[in-house]
Amino acid sequence: MLTTHKNRKNLKQTFRMIDIWRTKFILSDSDQPTTAIAIRPTESDYETLDAKTFEAIEAEALFHAINQTQTETGRLTLYRSIARPAQDAGMLQQKQIALREIESDPQLHDAIEKFVRRTVSGEKSLKYLLYGEFDGGLTTEEPSSRTDKLEFGGYGYRQYVDGTEFVMDLVEGAAQIPQPQSTYLRTLLDAFRDFGQSRIYALMQGPAYVSGSKFKSKKEKSAFDLYSRFRPTLFKLIPMVTFFAASYGILFFLQNFMPQFNASYIGYGILALTVPVFPIVLLAMGVSDRDSIIYPLRRQFRESPELAKTIEAYGMLDELLSFYRYGQSIAGDKVLPQILDEKQHRLTVSQARNPLLIRTIPDYVPNDIHLDQAGRVLIITGPNSGGKTAYCKTVVQIQLLGQIGCYIPAMQGQLVPAEHLYYQVPDPGQLSAAMGRFGHELQRTKEIFFNATPLSLVVLDELSEGTTFEEKMTISEYILKGFHKLGASTLLVTHNHELCELLQKDSIGRYLQVEFQPQGPTHRMIEGISKVSHADRVASAIGFSQRDVEAHLERQGDNHESRI
Repeated sequence: MLTTHKNRKNLKQTFRMIDIWRTKFILSDSDQPTTAIAIRPTESDYETLDAKTFEAIEAEALFHAINQTQTETGRLTLYRSIARPAQDAGMLQQKQIALREIESDPQLHDAIEKFVRRTVSGEKSLKYLLYGEFDGGLTTEEPSSRTDKLEFGGYGYRQYVDGTEFVMDLVEGAAQIPQPQSTYLRTLLDAFRDFGQSRIYALMQGPAYVSGSKFKSKKEKSAFDLYSRFRPTLFKLIPMVTFFAASYGILFFLQNFMPQFNASYIGYGILALTVPVFPIVLLAMGVSDRDSIIYPLRRQFRESPELAKTIEAYGMLDELLSFYRYGQSIAGDKVLPQILDEKQHRLTVSQARNPLLIRTIPDYVPNDIHLDQAGRVLIITGPNSGGKTAYCKTVVQIQLLGQIGCYIPAMQGQLVPAEHLYYQVPDPGQLSAAMGRFGHELQRTKEIFFNATPLSLVVLDELSEGTTFEEKMTISEYILKGFHKLGASTLLVTHNHELCELLQKDSIGRYLQVEFQPQGPTHRMIEGISKVSHADRVASAIGFSQRDVEAHLERQGDNHESRI
């Protein structure tokens, strides 16, 4: 019993050491909010997926297929998971444990669901406070749709009140969620609790005290500090009383000390002039509050790591709920794949189905995936329209779903998180006149090869197109042997069975081919190398076979004779 308790304690300590937080939070510390465009990988800024792979594997469509988040922060969190998947096996294991706890504990699930649903309506108010531009005036209408900026009338008082109330609702609401068992969920809820003890939370909760450019919370302010209390409203009692008292003082002075000039009329005239002056004074106070208090305060809010972590936790809770709903929506087998912490990539899945196509093709044909030490190089042959590309996209999309901690449409699976995912496809739209198709595609293969590691998953849809058969054979052979020596999991789609035979002589690779029946392809992958092109079948299907060409020429000849 003591040993078991000690092991559990050590296990918990190990889990606490796992960092679930990203280096860059969803909450932007700049003057612009984070968008999906800013998260999407680019040529110079990417992590696991580069920009070309992101497009080739239809990552955007995959996001929309699984996205069932309720909050904007949750959507951005899920989008970031797809665009920049995590590589930490320990963190992914803990994320799966949290998802299983939500699935198995209805009380916990309902509490988190209620928390997110209750706070979602106020989420935009924090965004308005942190990134809005307040143009002044007495109106506080919704943001203008004329520009991309969040522009509001008024001076930000309404946004300040609504935004800070939303944050307080988050902290209070999270405290009502039952204490979970999983370390991942505990860490998320701890972020809300820790923020509730922070200085920034105290300033948001109010009152905030200001002196020049310095701010203090109620706890920080001493009785001897000459700080004024900030009230987020344009109509402030003390300035209003002071203004009218001064106006009355002027009237009193004129009536009592200058009667010889019949100054009572002048006094009433001066008093009447204070009526149009009063709105000007109010607007001046609004400008002062906006520029010297609200803008500086919100800059502190944006730059607060505690607030950023809290909003991050909010989005990550919504992401987990989205995974739960996605799992419930999958018809047929689903599983959370076993995450392995190893030095070389591995992906083995039973009865894998394509996450995108199963929604439009209910009877989608499943296939197994085996990328391991025995078959790290997988070569797929067969004619067009047989399912080779769909199989390759299934492999990468399954890897991606598993690597974000989500369910995969399969019977069972294991994977090692990939350090890099690469997918090369022909890209005629980017051809260079200096290199042509061959040089352009070879350049892409070079980029992949020199960045690949044993923890990479690489898909090559054909190699060395645009050159002679002999050169294609030579180049493809040394490239495939190079990937084999690197140790990266590599899939090659090819029509070239001669290349397969060359590699087989050196015992390199596992070989799959598209299964064909007399009526056409079954879309099932079976072992072997296809040596049949089925080109005539495809040509016949589109009406351009040899027979179609000869029939057309014969008709043209008959028409010509008829005209003569």
